[in-house]
Amino acid sequence: QVRLVESGGGSVQAGGSLRLSCAASGLIFSNYAMGWFRQAPGKEREFVAAISWSGSGGSTYYADSVKGRFTISRDNAENTVYLQMSSLKPEDTAVYYCAAGLFRSAQAMGTITNAVDYWGKGTLVTVSS
Repeated sequence: QVRLVESGGGSVQAGGSLRLSCAASGLIFSNYAMGWFRQAPGKEREFVAAISWSGSGGSTYYADSVKGRFTISRDNAENTVYLQMSSLKPEDTAVYYCAAGLFRSAQAMGTITNAVDYWGKGTLVTVSS
């Protein structure tokens, strides 16, 4: 059984930082592209960042709204993917979801989101002004 468990969410003031973690189990982690999505209240879920599977060099891809502020990384030895978030803005407030999929590239995960294989249950990030 595949499990993706997010942690690290919380409340922070604008300009602050948070690091989200997603621990994966039940899958061959290094074979999967991993990503983060978010859903703000009243809005649809949107792509945030992705990192390719190990065989594709671990390349990354970001939504324009977070480029330069967020960094995605992975530790294949620990089966964990991270999202370092800096310079947070109130509009970053959302439930953040971890995702895994057999995509050939990080960019593919960002553009073919309905092909994600597994989702976590999410962790809430609240940014106050």
